[in-house]
Amino acid sequence: MKLRHLSVLCCLATFAAGAHADIYKRVDEDGHVTYSSVPIKGAKKLHLEPLPTMAPPAKPRNSDASSDFRVNSETQNRRDNARRKILEDELATEQKALEDARAKLKDSQSFPEMLKDASGQPQPDPAKLKEKVDNLQEDVSSHEKNIEALKTELSHLN
Repeated sequence: MKLRHLSVLCCLATFAAGAHADIYKRVDEDGHVTYSSVPIKGAKKLHLEPLPTMAPPAKPRNSDASSDFRVNSETQNRRDNARRKILEDELATEQKALEDARAKLKDSQSFPEMLKDASGQPQPDPAKLKEKVDNLQEDVSSHEKNIEALKTELSHLN
């Protein structure tokens, strides 16, 4: 409770310092504290010291301050070429992975999971086939999205 009163007092003191208003404090017989900006019966005027303030830090006078992080064009070209090479390598890897994923998907549809029936004859297991095909299709889709994203990044370098 005292912390609450202290925080209220601090807030009021902050506003009072800015507005130069007088602050009055009254404590009743039950211990309830009341703060006011107008005099009330039984209240005492508080004498608060002004809060210290600081000036904001000075801005640098050097107009080239933003150029501290610039690199020369040769360095930037090397960085761009390295990035392009990395993206092209990733694109080639993703394209190979997409081919492999498509081949696996095609094989899974040609050779479904088999299950033996009551007579011992092999029968396709539709539930396992659907799960396998769904996972492989998701893999193909993921590689396609990666390839599209890599192509977009490469187009931004041109």
